[in-house]
Amino acid sequence: MTDRDESDAPREVPTHAPELPPALASRLAGHAWHRNLVGEAGAQVHRLHRTEGPALYLKHGDGDAATVIADEFSRLQWFADRWPVPRIEHFEWSDGAAWLLTRALPGRTAYEWLADDPARAPAIVTSLGRLLRDLHAQPIASCPFNADHRLQLDLARRRLEAGLIDADDFDDARQGWTPQRVWEALGAMLPLAEDRVVSHGDFSLDNILLSSGDEVVGVIDLGRAGIADRHRDLAILANCLDEFDPALRDTLFSAYGLANPDARRLEFHLLLDECF
Repeated sequence: MTDRDESDAPREVPTHAPELPPALASRLAGHAWHRNLVGEAGAQVHRLHRTEGPALYLKHGDGDAATVIADEFSRLQWFADRWPVPRIEHFEWSDGAAWLLTRALPGRTAYEWLADDPARAPAIVTSLGRLLRDLHAQPIASCPFNADHRLQLDLARRRLEAGLIDADDFDDARQGWTPQRVWEALGAMLPLAEDRVVSHGDFSLDNILLSSGDEVVGVIDLGRAGIADRHRDLAILANCLDEFDPALRDTLFSAYGLANPDARRLEFHLLLDECF
């Protein structure tokens, strides 16, 4: 599940603070709250701000969402000296729920830039392709997180059995499909070769922040990052770009330095992404 065409829908709405653990309730008093509506994946995400001090993001949830938030916390720690990721302000696990407070990064999302200024799309996508190439150049021996398709399939199977896969949120190409059909299509594509790299895991337009000069200033939502096939990130980003112009795929692959992406592996990772 990736960025969908939501140009007429709000991406956040004003709201009140949820019930908070005591340490956070004290720390966040006096902030204005907005509920983020993009890509929550089971967690609740809020943007907080006040007249003085940096803007903050609070991500919280329980059950599977709490596990994903805890995974993101550990990955943010590892990526802190390697990539432009949010600074951790607070993390706690309380009564089966996880709370992750981070400092907002500068810039605007790649989705917002593309929607507001389509003429800059080639330059923006070139920056995204180079950024992804640099991430994938990280030495995998130093990365402690596994995110290969075998692990992801196991997680997907558990989500299928628990009824957690939302068919209403499938991409347009799979509207009308059932989660079981997606699972069977995945199985039909196995075995699958891998070209292992350090992968972001949800490299969508809403998770990449750029300055006004097409410079990437940050990436967010790293809860699924780890060693995986390079086509995982390429598939998600290329699929997002189709909303603006399918020809941007060629710009992406050229900037990344991949002349002949594997169409089968791209399709596999899009199917797998529908499960999360």
